[in-house]
Amino acid sequence: MIYTCTLNPSIDYVVKVNDFKEGHLNRTDSASVFPGGKGINVSRVLKRLGTESTALGFAGGFTGQFIKEFLSSEGITHDFISVSDQTRINVKLKSVKETEINGQGPGITTEQKLELLGKIGEMQAEDVLVLAGSIPSALDETFYKEIADTCLKNGVNVVIDASGNALRSTFSSKPFLIKPNHHELGELFDTKVSSVQEAVHYGKKLLEEGVQNVIVSMAEKGAIFINQHGAFFANVPSGEVKNSVGAGDSVVAGFIAGYKQHGDFRKAFKQGVATGSATAFSEDLTTKEFAAELINEVNVNEII
Repeated sequence: MIYTCTLNPSIDYVVKVNDFKEGHLNRTDSASVFPGGKGINVSRVLKRLGTESTALGFAGGFTGQFIKEFLSSEGITHDFISVSDQTRINVKLKSVKETEINGQGPGITTEQKLELLGKIGEMQAEDVLVLAGSIPSALDETFYKEIADTCLKNGVNVVIDASGNALRSTFSSKPFLIKPNHHELGELFDTKVSSVQEAVHYGKKLLEEGVQNVIVSMAEKGAIFINQHGAFFANVPSGEVKNSVGAGDSVVAGFIAGYKQHGDFRKAFKQGVATGSATAFSEDLTTKEFAAELINEVNVNEII
C-alpha cells in the first residue's frame, strides 16, 4: 500500500484579478477552490497515474469536510483524523504579481497525534509512506523523525518532501527517498547550490548521512538522481510554465508510481521528471496522458 500524510492540509482559494489594487475594491476574473497540501497533491497525481493510495493527516470543520468530499469525488481513499479547529484556508491571488496568504494550522492534541502514530504503526513492510509539507506549530519539528523511526522499525519505505530541520532530523532513520530542490539542498549544508556538480557533491553527502535515494530538482536546469548505484541527470522538457503549485509533488508521485510498477530507479526518475514537468505546464495537476506524452522528451544520463 501507498500512504500519503499531510499534517497541515488546506483549502486553496485561487483567485485571478486582472489588475489588483491594494486598498480598493477588486473583483475577481475567476476563482477556483482545491484541496491543498503536498501529500494530498501526491495522492491526487497518483490516482491520475492509475496508482491507488490512502491519504492521511488531520482535518477539521467544514473546510476539512470539503477536502474529504473532494478526495472521495476523485475516488481517493482517505483516513483523516478529526480535529476541533477548522482546516486552514490559503488564498492565492494571481494578478500582475502573485501573492499568497496562508492560514494558520489547527490545534492538535496529544491524543490526536498518538492516533495518527497508531495508524502509521500498523503499516507493513514494503508499504510506502509519503510525508510531505510543513509540520504545524502544534507539533514538534522532529515529528517526521518520530514517524520515520517507526517506519524504519517496521520496514516501511518513507519518502520525505520537506525542508530544514524537519527533513534533516530524519536522515538517521534511513528515508527511502527525499526530494529537496537545489535551494533546500544548499540550506542543509549552509551553502548555495547552483550547478549540477555541486548538487551531486552535496547529494552524495546525504547518502553518507543515511538517505537511500535523493532527487534534486534544479528548475529549468533539470534534475539529479543519486543513490549508492550512481548519479543521473535528467533534462526537463521545453514548455510554458503555467503552474508551480504541485510540480514537485508530481515528481514524487511519478517516481513512486513508476518504481512500484517496475522497480527500476532510472525509469522511475524519468517518469517523475516528466510528471512534474507536465504539472508545471498545466493549469492544474497533470493528467496521465500529458505526463506520458512528455516522457519521451526526458533523457536520463549517468553522471561520470
